[in-house]
Order: sequence, then C-alpha cells, then structure tokens
Amino acid sequence: MRVWTIVNQKGGVGKTTSVATLAGLLVQRGQRVLMVDTDPHASLGYYLGLDPEELPGSLFDLFYHHANLSTEQVASVIVPTNVEGLDLLPAATALATLDRSLGGQAGMGLILKSILARVADRYDAVLIDCPPVLGVLMVNALAACSQIIVPVQTEFLALKGLDRMIQTLERLGQGGRPVPPYVIVPTMFDRRTKASLLALSELVRSHPARLWHSVIPVDTRFRDASLAHLPAPQYAGDCRGVKAYNDLLDELMSREGADVAGRAASGH
Repeated sequence: MRVWTIVNQKGGVGKTTSVATLAGLLVQRGQRVLMVDTDPHASLGYYLGLDPEELPGSLFDLFYHHANLSTEQVASVIVPTNVEGLDLLPAATALATLDRSLGGQAGMGLILKSILARVADRYDAVLIDCPPVLGVLMVNALAACSQIIVPVQTEFLALKGLDRMIQTLERLGQGGRPVPPYVIVPTMFDRRTKASLLALSELVRSHPARLWHSVIPVDTRFRDASLAHLPAPQYAGDCRGVKAYNDLLDELMSREGADVAGRAASGH
C-alpha cells in the first residue's frame, strides 16, 4: 500500500485540491483509495460534501483511543464518498486539541502509521491531507508515508512557506527520523502573470533536484468540481488541470518505483 502525504506550512497552495485530484485519478486507474484528512478545518471533507460534525466518528477518535484499536474500530470511522472505490477518514475540529492533550506522550508521532496498518489490506493507496501547522498531526503524516508531495503556489509568499517546510523536513531528518523523498509541485501557475513566471524561475534556481519538471495551471474547473463535491477527474476529466495532475501522477509512481528498486538493490 503506497502512502503519500501532501503537505506545506502555508495554506491556500493547493493541498486539498491535490489530494482529491490525485485520488480521483488513482481510482480511475483501478486503485482502491483512502484519503485521510488530518486538518482540523476538515477542508477535504467539505470538498467532498461531507460535514464532519454530522459523521459518527473521526480521526480524532482514533487518536484519542489509539492504545488498543481494532481493524473494525478504524473501519467504522471511514466513510465512503460519492465516488466508488474512494473513501475518507475524516477530520474533526477537535484535532486542534491534540498537541495540547496528547502531544507530550511517547510514541505520539507514529499513531497514524499504526492506524493505517489496520486497514492496509483494504486499499492500494492512501493520500494524507495536512494542516499548514507543524505539530503532532503533521509529524504523524510525515512518519506514515512513503513519499511527500509539497504543492507550492507560484507566488512570492508561498516560496517563503516552502523554505519553512524544507527546514522542517531537514530538522526531522537530523533528529534520527528517516524522511521519505519529497517532490515540489508548482501549483496555480498562470503564465500570463509576471509573478507566476518569476516564482517558477526562482523554484527552478533554488530547488532543481526536488522540483517536478512541469506545473499545475490555474483552472477554474477545480473550483467547479469542489462545488459539485467531486474530484476533478470525475467532474471534468478532460480539463487542462486534470491532465497536468495525470502527468504528475505518472511521475510520482515512477519515482516511487525507482525508490523501491533502489532500496532492494542496496539490501534495505
């Protein structure tokens, strides 16, 4: 089961859109997909037309009672979406209290990984949507995944957020935690604006090794898809934004395959 975390320490850069769109594309390729919303704002749930306050359970319940969770308890919190083969482990506003109530306990950084292990045989892929705040939820999302996707809006302030995110990944690596490989994905690119062109040029200059070779363009169909509570591939599969994400998905799967092959060759 592949687990990808979509993360950035800045809001509004396309994290939730990236999760929903990549998940929709994976389903179209015949994969069973679980999306995990670790953001207390629950944007992913609302995107899909699910109100977390009306659901019987959430990720918060699993964190709070993590000590002796069964597969059935985890499965009882997961809800189906209106796309066959695509499920959601929903967030709740109570997740915002975890750093204060549980953050000091030993082993708190690996709870999500343990939760996902309970349902590993039910899914081919898991995509994790993160809050833009470094805390126990982000640490869990990074510890649970095999690959990290960092969406970055092509504008100046978003580049500052990227610097903070990379510093966080470097600190986690120095702390003894193995940090999965990450790829930087330029989003909301508008070639008509000087700001987008300059931001992309700076990304190419500053992060050549980690930067995806293409961009996700501005596309109003993403907004329309969210209003319809559908992933963009299921709503407007032929739009240019979805085509760009499809190219990104090819790249992510290629990178992951190369990483697995490299570990096998090195005996790890």
